[in-house]
Amino acid sequence: MLFYLIIFIVTAIDQITKYKIRSILSVGESMPFYKDIISFTYYQNTGAAGSTMQGWARYLGILAVLIVAVIIYYWKKGRIQGILKQSGAALLVGGAIGNGIERLLFGKVTDFIVFRSGNGVMNLADLAINLGVVLFVLDMFWSYRQSLGRKNKVFE
Repeated sequence: MLFYLIIFIVTAIDQITKYKIRSILSVGESMPFYKDIISFTYYQNTGAAGSTMQGWARYLGILAVLIVAVIIYYWKKGRIQGILKQSGAALLVGGAIGNGIERLLFGKVTDFIVFRSGNGVMNLADLAINLGVVLFVLDMFWSYRQSLGRKNKVFE
């Protein structure tokens, strides 16, 4: 149940924030959000992360559908076990759905979050996808560490 709840929350919040940005700002317009750390700048991205693959939005939307289908298939088969891995998978699916909706409907994605570091413009779906990957990596390290512990006990 948590899996689907995370997907719903990520997708809903992502779509609501994108709608609000589109209704408040014009493309290219900025506004400060949190001191000098985060600002909002409305940008329309027709490609992938880092503005690569410009003009490929619809193909990336189809890829998002495939990724969502594969993750849900593996989740239903019981191949995605543990809270970290399930939460990570749900964040990936929610983010893929959030960006996939816009890519398939509009041929572009609304990006608006700019960090002071200046490493591109993103949205909440992008942040969810990044967090999902981090949770998967943490789960891999945790599983590896546990397997080392089991191997050490065998040799004692």
